[in-house]
Parts: sequence; structure tokens; C-alpha cells
Amino acid sequence: MRALPTMQGGHTRDHGHHNIVSAMLFRNLRDEIDATLARDPAARSRLEVVLCYPGFHALLFHRLAHWLWQYRWLLAARFVSHIGRMLTGIEIHPGARIGRRLFIDHGMGVVIGETAEIGDDCTLYQGVTLGGTSLDRGQKRHPTLGNGVIVSVHAQVLGPFRVGDGARIGAQAVVLSEVPEGATMVGIPAKPVARRPTSSASRPAFQPYALGPEIPDPIARALNGLLDEVTSLRARLAELEKNGPARSGAAGQVAETQRGNGANDEERVA
Repeated sequence: MRALPTMQGGHTRDHGHHNIVSAMLFRNLRDEIDATLARDPAARSRLEVVLCYPGFHALLFHRLAHWLWQYRWLLAARFVSHIGRMLTGIEIHPGARIGRRLFIDHGMGVVIGETAEIGDDCTLYQGVTLGGTSLDRGQKRHPTLGNGVIVSVHAQVLGPFRVGDGARIGAQAVVLSEVPEGATMVGIPAKPVARRPTSSASRPAFQPYALGPEIPDPIARALNGLLDEVTSLRARLAELEKNGPARSGAAGQVAETQRGNGANDEERVA
């Protein structure tokens, strides 16, 4: 008679775990689907996002893997993560913490490390790496992305620092240090080239691939520098030409004086 309550209790616990897993997997799915629809004009319906978007599938695998990781089923978590990587081409470590409405566009080759943290409303494009540069176990080794961060194609964000809210990382940039809020980073190593407002009153519109009119063209910048130098040289040359005749007259008088003095000396010697 006592075995029945035990079995019932075990069934209740299993049912509770099942409910937790279901809630974890399907929580906020509508928000993430809507985020994909808002940021990708190629998406035509929620059903298309659910069936055809690897970034969405990768998030589902990560939720299950992260739940297993939190309960210390580490090997099972890594195995689920590995299955997700094989099916989607997106590698997310089970230990990574991901906020709401993350959009991974295309996604092939995206790598998110164990101690990485991603805020709400972030966007990652193909080939992005959120990696670590330290080999110390148990330490924070990967970056933390704030809210609304956009990381463009094949950009590398490496190290245990924070990328501020609203920041944008340009294509193929290599970020090795902390990024201010609203900054746009380009280059190797990446440096800020512009900032955009991050306040809610002037929230900027989403810009695909982190492109914006304030990002300078390096070739145009070099040409502008050359044009400024040429303008400066022309102004200097015009000034020299303007003062040239007066200087030539003064130099001629000095030369005549020197020649006259020299002739008189020769006469005295003779």
C-alpha cells in the first residue's frame, strides 16, 4: 500500500520536470518569431520561420542544452548542443546565457562560447565568433553583449569584456577590448568610428549588417587627406610666388654689394 504513493510521487515529479522542460522550450517563442519577421524581409510567415530558419532551430536546441547544463547533466547538454550544431551549422555552448529575441541571420559558422552572455534584441550574422582568449577554467573568458547589439558578418569578439547597449560591430572586425554604448567598431583591431543615441526617446531603427551612413569609407578618407595636403601645398606655393620678386631684388642688391667689395679688395692688393 505504501508503494503506490511513492509511485504517484515519482510520477508527479516526472510530470513536473516535463512541464518545466516544456515551459523552457516554448517560452517567448512568439517574441522570437516576431523578431525574425521584423528584421528579415525575406520571412513571410511565422510557419516559415519555424520550419526554415536555422537560427530559430539553434535557439531551441540551446534552450534544451542549457537546461541540462544547469542541472549538471553536462555530457547530455554537450551532446544536444552538438546535434544542434550538426543540423544548423551554429555552435552555441550549453553554458552560454542568451536573452530574448535573439536573431541569428543565416547563421552558418556562428560560434558562441561557454561564458558568453547575450542581452535582449541582439542580432548576429554568419561567421560571428564570441570567443575567449584565456585558458583558465572556471573564469569568465567570453564577451558579454548588451541589449540591441548588432554583430556583422565574420566579426570576432574575443575576450571577457562588455559590448555596450546599441553597439554595432562591422564586418570582419576583430574586437579585443570593451565597447562603449552606441559605438560602431570597424577594423583589425577594431576601433570606434561613430556613436549613435541609445536612449529610448530616440531609439535608432534596425540597420542590417550594422551598416550606417556614419561609417566612413577608408578610401574616401585617404583621398580627402591627400586633397587637403595638396590644397595646403598650393597655398604655400602661391605665397612664395607672391613674395618672390621682392626677395629676388633684395638678394640682387646683396650680391652687387659683395661683388663691389671684392673688386675693391683686388685693386688694393694690386
